[in-house]
Amino acid sequence: MLRVAVPNKGSLAEPAADILGEAGYRQRRDHDDLAVTDAENDVEFFFLRPRDIAVYVGSGRLDVGITGRDLLLDSGAPAEEILELGFGTSTFRFAARPGIAASEQDFAGKRVATSYPVLVAKHLTELGVQTEVIRLDGAVEVSVRLGVADIVADVVETGSTLRQAGLEVVGDPILHSEAILIHRSGADRDQRVEQLVRRLQGVLVARRYVLMDYDIRTAKLDAACRITPGFESPTVSPLQTEGWVAVRAMVPSADAQRVMDELWELGARAILTTDIHACRI
Repeated sequence: MLRVAVPNKGSLAEPAADILGEAGYRQRRDHDDLAVTDAENDVEFFFLRPRDIAVYVGSGRLDVGITGRDLLLDSGAPAEEILELGFGTSTFRFAARPGIAASEQDFAGKRVATSYPVLVAKHLTELGVQTEVIRLDGAVEVSVRLGVADIVADVVETGSTLRQAGLEVVGDPILHSEAILIHRSGADRDQRVEQLVRRLQGVLVARRYVLMDYDIRTAKLDAACRITPGFESPTVSPLQTEGWVAVRAMVPSADAQRVMDELWELGARAILTTDIHACRI
C-alpha cells in the first residue's frame, strides 16, 4: 500500500486535499482524522504538520508527501522534489530597516531572524556572509522593533506587512517556493508512485487548459491551427457542409477569450469551450 503524507493544517492543507480529490483519491471527511485508507486505490494518507512531512518521507517511513519547497529545504531531510503542484506559491526574502543594508554582503556581523534557520544559514554560507541566525516561530518582522534582530528573512507576498513594520526588502529572493510532491532521495519510483504522479499531472493540465471546438472553412484551416496548435496537434474532422471542417484543440484557459476573438475574426463559427476535469497527456 502506498503511504502518502498530506498537510493537516495551514495554507497547503485545503489545496492539497482538493488536488488529491480531483485525482480520484478518497480524502478525510473529519478534519480530526490523522489517517485515511483509500482501499480502492491501495493508498493510505497520513495528515501531518507540513514542517514534519519531509522528515517522515526522508526517513522512508512514508513513500511520498506534499509539502512546501521552503519546508523541504529547511528540514535538511534526505528527500527530494519530484513534482511541482502549482499552489502555495511564495517568495522568500530578506528585509531590514532603511539604511541598514544595501545587499546581503552588508549582513556580516548582524543578526538575522527567521522561521527557516537551516535554509537561511545555508544561503548566507553560500554567499560567504557570516551572521547570527536566530530562529523564531511566526511574526518575525516584529523582531527588529523589539531589538532581537537587525534583519529578517521571511515569506513576502505583497510586502505590506513588512512596510507596516518599517522594513524594506533587501537583495534578491532567497527562494521561490510552492507546494511540491517529494520522495526519499535516491528511492525508486515504483508503479504506485508513478500512478500518483500521472494522476496529479493530469489534474494540473486539466486546470490549465480548456477544450475548444469550432468550425472553420477549409481554406482558413492552416491559419486557424496556428492560433490553436493544441497540446500536440488539433483534431480536424470534415463537416457535412462542403468546404468546412470542425476543429478541436486544447487551449490555455488564460488565453481562451483572446483565442476565441482571433478565431472569430478569421471566420470561425460555433466556437465553444469545455472544461477538462481529468486527462492523461
